[in-house]
Amino acid sequence: QSADGNTGARNPQDLGGGETDKHLIYEGLSRVAADAVLAGAETIRGGRIVFSVWRPEVGRVRERMGKPEHPVQIVATLRGVGLDREMLYNLPDIRVVLLTVGSCALLMREALASRPWISVVATDAPDQLPAGFERLRELGIERISAVGGRKLAAQLIDAGLVQDVYLTTSPRPGGEPDTPMYP
Repeated sequence: QSADGNTGARNPQDLGGGETDKHLIYEGLSRVAADAVLAGAETIRGGRIVFSVWRPEVGRVRERMGKPEHPVQIVATLRGVGLDREMLYNLPDIRVVLLTVGSCALLMREALASRPWISVVATDAPDQLPAGFERLRELGIERISAVGGRKLAAQLIDAGLVQDVYLTTSPRPGGEPDTPMYP
């Protein structure tokens, strides 16, 4: 977060942490041991984003841990996602899970049919995140790094699904005004 408490920014570097925060924390230590990375659909919308480890030295640590090259990409959405528009949904070598509600999964059914590398974990209602996380555990996903979407972060905290919060604070102001991590 920035010195003035903002956590909303299209580019995490805008919050004042710079390249060190981006590579060491955001793309490195927060993901090195994770089975999956979770972000809200708005966090990835319009970007060419894959939440992975890109530094070779961090990749070697993942490899020594017996982890695959890329963590599973979990995208939470209540409105659906444009599967044709985003790079993430069109990379067959990267496993993606959409965490959503049943009605939203039905809206995406046709586009999902041609993408067998994308799984759907659907609950009956948005407030059933714990049930969705149980399904993720059944898929072999135990350790999740939730990296984007402060609204999603608040829902995860409120549902009792967060074990640890790592929040780096920059000495500089920045980000979108009035966007605290948790209300």
